[in-house]
Amino acid sequence: MDVALGQPTVGEPELRAIAEVFASGWLSGAGPACKTFENQFGAVAGTQHVLATSNCGSALHLGLTVLGAGPGDEVIVGDYTFPATGHAVMWTGARPVFVDVRPDIWSIDPAAVEAAITPRTVGILAVDVFGQPADYDELRRIADKHGLWLMEDAACSAGATYHGRPAGSLADVATFSFHGRKGITAGEGGALTTDRGDLADRARKLHTYGIEPALARAGSQDLPIPSFDEAGWNYRLSDVAAAIMSVQVTRLPELLAARRRVAGAYHQLLGDVDELTLPVALEDREHPWQSYVLTLGAEVNRGSVASALRAEGIQCNFGTYASHVQPVYRADVHLPVSRDLFARHLAIPMHANLTDDEVERVAAGVRRIVTSADHRR
Repeated sequence: MDVALGQPTVGEPELRAIAEVFASGWLSGAGPACKTFENQFGAVAGTQHVLATSNCGSALHLGLTVLGAGPGDEVIVGDYTFPATGHAVMWTGARPVFVDVRPDIWSIDPAAVEAAITPRTVGILAVDVFGQPADYDELRRIADKHGLWLMEDAACSAGATYHGRPAGSLADVATFSFHGRKGITAGEGGALTTDRGDLADRARKLHTYGIEPALARAGSQDLPIPSFDEAGWNYRLSDVAAAIMSVQVTRLPELLAARRRVAGAYHQLLGDVDELTLPVALEDREHPWQSYVLTLGAEVNRGSVASALRAEGIQCNFGTYASHVQPVYRADVHLPVSRDLFARHLAIPMHANLTDDEVERVAAGVRRIVTSADHRR
């Protein structure tokens, strides 16, 4: 049987939660189950306000919109990320300005941010790559110095911390993903977090077409009829998915512990392989290990290694994208660190369900294949 690259941890508790939503009769978005989940997730993110959304892309779009990004503006973005980050900037009419990343933890390089600021720059969008938070103290200093807002793409970061502060609370607005490969998941879904009530209120309005959600009108003795004064979107999370997420939040500590156990085992089993550079977890932040990504030596043929691993039933994939090389952005920049990571990263199985035997099988296969002369360039 294949060792899965990623796998959700779901079961009877999630099924019971879904059954309760079915019995309630409220399955649609922004209902009672969403409110319960939002209250729970606020404790995880360390913020006063949480808005459950249909996915992280919609949360990014909402966050950028309420922060004021628009046509003619520039938003500085860490280049090494899934393109939803850059897409969301484009959806507002602003232009993503991609800058290079740190070679060790792969998040946005603060020095590159400072060098990219122009009179059109309105904000900085940092990505917590594979869950490990970016350098928010340095980024905040830069943002404050230049009068910019700061946003955290925490898609992979539920449960992570930076200098003791939880991911989600590290910027003016943060966004999370609950896609099937994330540390906690409902298959799809997302959240926006902030301590600013004005931003949260406008985001909540825009995520329901531009009016208050129906739950806000439930129980009224009158017949309140909302009025539309601006166009929003349908970015609501269903109550079915929210019920799953409420259970997943309670599982988060054990899921994080399991992922950290797997990461520790990989470090032990692969740490002496010269053809690999292992991922770095900095001491001043807690890594949630959404993915475990190896940097292959320049002499190693990644495609050949991936084919060999898959032939042995070990799933793998590339890491994420160097955004600036994607045709959609037409970005005329040279970002060598991000481009190199895009060419050499290889993600191997990482999830909370991995057994010791599976971890050892993966590590043995990786060691044998990457050290073989058959997989050289």
